[in-house]
Amino acid sequence: MPPLVFPSLVNETSGDPGLFVPFAYDRLAYLFDLGNISALSSRNLLKVSHVFVSHTHMDHFIGFDTLLRIILGRDKTLYLFGPEGFLANVEGKLAGYSWNLVNNYSNPLILEVAELTGVYLTRRRLSCQHQFQPISEDVRRVTDAPAVLCEDAMHSVTAAILDHGLPCLGFALEENFRINIRKDMLNRLDLATGPWLHELKQAIYNRENPDSVISAPTAGRKTGEKTFRLADLADQLAIISKGQKISYIADVAYNRGNIEKIRRLAKDSDHLFIESPFLESDRSHARRKKHLTARQAGEIAGLVGARRFTLFHFSPRYDMPASAFYAEANKAYEAAIKT
Repeated sequence: MPPLVFPSLVNETSGDPGLFVPFAYDRLAYLFDLGNISALSSRNLLKVSHVFVSHTHMDHFIGFDTLLRIILGRDKTLYLFGPEGFLANVEGKLAGYSWNLVNNYSNPLILEVAELTGVYLTRRRLSCQHQFQPISEDVRRVTDAPAVLCEDAMHSVTAAILDHGLPCLGFALEENFRINIRKDMLNRLDLATGPWLHELKQAIYNRENPDSVISAPTAGRKTGEKTFRLADLADQLAIISKGQKISYIADVAYNRGNIEKIRRLAKDSDHLFIESPFLESDRSHARRKKHLTARQAGEIAGLVGARRFTLFHFSPRYDMPASAFYAEANKAYEAAIKT
C-alpha cells in the first residue's frame, strides 16, 4: 500500500537538523525543526502549514527568517510549536524587524504560536497586518504526557519534553488510519480514477453521513457519472488499515528519564529519525554535550520497536562515511529489539 506521508531529511546527515514531511494529494507539509532550510524550494516551503521546533539553538531555529520571508503577504495561517520560552523566542525574532508597511498587505498572514511548558500548552495568535502583535487573548490548556499538539481527521502530532540541558521536544506524527482503494473494484464498477477518490477518502476520514450521495465518473470512452451512498461505496472500494507513525528525536542526553519518555512517545514507530552526533568511542564527549552516540541511538530505536530508523546530525569532527555510524547503531538495535 503506498504511503500517504513522505518524510525526508532537509539536509545531509552532517547538516542542520530538519525533517520535511509532505502529504500525498494535498498541497500541505509539516516541518520538524527550522535550521538551515535553503535546500527546500520556495514551492515546498509554501506548502508548510505546521512547524514543530525541538528547541531554539541556532542550528534548529535560524531558518525561521527564511520561512517568514517566503510566506509574507500570503493568505495563510502558519502554526508553530516549541518548548518553554518559545513564545518569547518567536516574538524576539519578529521584534528584530520593522513592520511599518505590513498594513498594506491585503492578505491576512497569521502566526499561531504554541509553547509546551510542563502540563500546559499556551497558544498566541500574531497578525502580520497588526505588525505581529497578538490579536486575541492567549489560550491555555492542560495536556497529557505525551502532549497532543494538534490533530485532525487524518493525523495527530504528539510531543514529549526531553532533556538537552534545557527543555527540548521530541515529536511523533501518526496517521489515525489509512485508506487504500481497491483497483479491482474500480474496474468492476466501471469507475474512473481521479481527484474524486481523494474526496471519497476525505469523506471517510471526516466520518460524514453514511447516507450522503457520492458522484463518481465512469471509465471508458463514454463519459458519465454514477451515484452511490457513501457507506455503500466505502464498503466496496475502501481498504482501512493501521496508519503510519513517524517519530523525530533531536538533541537529547542519554539518561533514564529521556529514554522512558522516548519509549512512550515513539513506541512502534514505522520510521524513527534520531540524532547521532558521536560515535561510541566519544561517549564521554557526547555526555558533556548532552547528545547521543550512534550506539545509544540504535539502542533507543530497538527499545521503541521502530521498524526502520534514520540517523542524522553527525558531528563535523568525523571524516568518515555514514556506514560507520550505522554499523554501531545496527548492532545495538538488533540487541535491543530482542529484549
